[in-house]
Amino acid sequence: MCQSKQLLAALGIASLGLLGGCSLAPGSHMDYRSETAPIDDLVDVEPVTPGLLATWDSPQGAKPVSAELQAKLEAYEYRVGPGDVLSIIVYDHPELTNPGGTDRSAAEVGNLVQANGTFFYPYIGRVTASGKTLEDIRDELTRRLANYITQPQVEVSVAAYNAKKVYLSGEVSQPKTLPITSVPLTLVDAISQVGSANPGANWHSVYLNRNGKQEEVSLYALMRNGDMSQNRLLQSGDILHVPSAENQAVAVMGQVNRPGSIPLGNERMTLTDAISRSGGIDERSADPSGIFVIRGKEAPSDKLATVYQLDVTNAASFTLGNRFTLQPHDVVYVTTAPIARWNRVISLLLPSISLPGVAADTLNDVDSARN
Repeated sequence: MCQSKQLLAALGIASLGLLGGCSLAPGSHMDYRSETAPIDDLVDVEPVTPGLLATWDSPQGAKPVSAELQAKLEAYEYRVGPGDVLSIIVYDHPELTNPGGTDRSAAEVGNLVQANGTFFYPYIGRVTASGKTLEDIRDELTRRLANYITQPQVEVSVAAYNAKKVYLSGEVSQPKTLPITSVPLTLVDAISQVGSANPGANWHSVYLNRNGKQEEVSLYALMRNGDMSQNRLLQSGDILHVPSAENQAVAVMGQVNRPGSIPLGNERMTLTDAISRSGGIDERSADPSGIFVIRGKEAPSDKLATVYQLDVTNAASFTLGNRFTLQPHDVVYVTTAPIARWNRVISLLLPSISLPGVAADTLNDVDSARN
């Protein structure tokens, strides 16, 4: 992430020439320095080809619930915890079933599980409930009450679920705390209970935080495409955060008619769409072999970015751009430089602390371009 920020900061420096009214046109009127370090050591270079796009294409659409989730749902049993209120019925014994009378709810007159995990019951005293299923508690009550009541018929349920909670935050209609109950709570259930995600939410990257670890899931794939493999069984203490899509944008720079930032939203954009929304390529100055997509590395890496190069010398190559899906924080750069000089072009866009003098050279070149 830090490297991505460095990359974007560097691109912001390089874009000063564009926003100042002068076109940043590498290869036409910039004084390149031969001593600039080779950019090949900092980036991975990939030409945009049908083969590359084929490796990215994956079937999208409905997928069934994973076998792991299905097994968890089938084996699910709620276990009582401190704070839960139990409703206990002993048939034919109203003095045990509802000692507070019928005017009060089960949650008000029920048996509260104390912080030590026990509750008090007439005749038999303290009963351990924490960590047990309702069936476990029923069996113990039946066994112990049999010393005082002939063949007791006991039923146990939870009148109020207070012990286990899931927290929902971010861009949802009603951020709130949801209780874990005897009915398993999945990610899609939780989102539905709070009224779905807001229109401004980032549906592609929803974060599930559990026990100090974070997992990223796609609510878009789950809700839009019916990909149930994205669903998760939620556990007590989980924090489900739906972030905003405000920072989901791409920058389009260089020889286009309207350079700037384009918000992506939840419906992802292709390279051709981005160029079109920027007013198209400036055919008077752009080199058709110099359309670059610069994508910063997120994982720890000795490279700053991957640079994808699309050559539209043949206009039919724009069909490849229709299949190239952009990601947030991508930078699309259309240059005047022929492809043979791409190294120097990208050098202006990728200053790095590992290359002393490159950032300073970039500033000097931008100043020269503006004068």
